[in-house]
Amino acid sequence: MTQNSENLKKIVGIRFKPAGKIYDFDCGAFVLNTGDKVIVETQQGLGYGIVINPPTLISGDEAQKPLKKVYRPAGAKDLEQLEKNKALEEKAQAFCQSCVAELELNMKLFNVESTFDGSKLTFYFTADGRVDFRKLVKLLVKELDAKIEMRQVGIRNHAKMCGGLGRCGRSICCSTFIDNFGPVSIRMAKEQGLSLNPTKISGLCGRLMCCLTFENDTYVEIKKGYPKVGKIVETKEGPGKVTRHNPLKNFVAVLMENGHEIEVDVNDLLKEKNKE
Repeated sequence: MTQNSENLKKIVGIRFKPAGKIYDFDCGAFVLNTGDKVIVETQQGLGYGIVINPPTLISGDEAQKPLKKVYRPAGAKDLEQLEKNKALEEKAQAFCQSCVAELELNMKLFNVESTFDGSKLTFYFTADGRVDFRKLVKLLVKELDAKIEMRQVGIRNHAKMCGGLGRCGRSICCSTFIDNFGPVSIRMAKEQGLSLNPTKISGLCGRLMCCLTFENDTYVEIKKGYPKVGKIVETKEGPGKVTRHNPLKNFVAVLMENGHEIEVDVNDLLKEKNKE
C-alpha cells in the first residue's frame, strides 16, 4: 500500500554560514546533491546557501509543517551578486569603524553581513555593556542607503564568526563544526585531571575550551568504579591515600605511609577502607 503523494514532502538541509545551523527547506522538484549552491526563500527575502543534507522524503505530521522553499539553483549571476555583496560589506565595515572612532563609542565592530539583495546590512560587535548607537545608525543609513541592524554578540560568537587556530594547531572547533554552544564547566577539566591554569584551558575567546566536553562523558564513565581522591585504600604494598586518577592507564596514584607515591592498577586494589 503506497502513501498518498500529497502527504509526502521532500526536504533538504541548507547552511548559510560555515559551521552555522542547518535549516530544512522544501526542495520541491529540484534534484540537489550535497555541496550544491542554491537560492532559497527566507524571512528577509532571497538567501544564498549550500546543500549540506541531500533531499529526503518525510511524511505524516512532519510533512504538514510549513517550510520555506528552494527558489532555484544558484547561477553565474547569483555568484556575481555575492561578489558585489562582499565589496559592500567591506565598504560598510570600514565606514562604520571610522564612525565608531569619531563618535568615541565603546564597542568593537568585527563583522558585517549583507542580505542577498543588498537591501539590509547587519553589523556585529562586542561591548562590555549597552551601547547607544542611534547616531551611528543614522550615519550608516545616510551613507549606505540600506536597512541597518546592529547586533551585539558574546565573545564566543565573536570567535566563531572570526575563526582562528587553537592551541592544538587546528582551526577552532566553533568555526568549523560546532553548530550550537553547550555548557562548559571547570569540573570537566578537573574530571580529566588537566591543569587548572586559565591560560591552558581557555580558548581564543577567553572562555573554557569547547573541546573539554568532547571526552568528558567517557572520563566520567571510566571513573565510576574509582576510589575518590583522598580515600585510604589497601594495596599489595600496604595502605595509602589516593592522590589522583589516571583513567587512560586505569591507574590511581597512591601516597604510601612512608611518603612514597606509587601507581596502582585499579583492579589490583585489595579493598577500600571507609575512612578519609
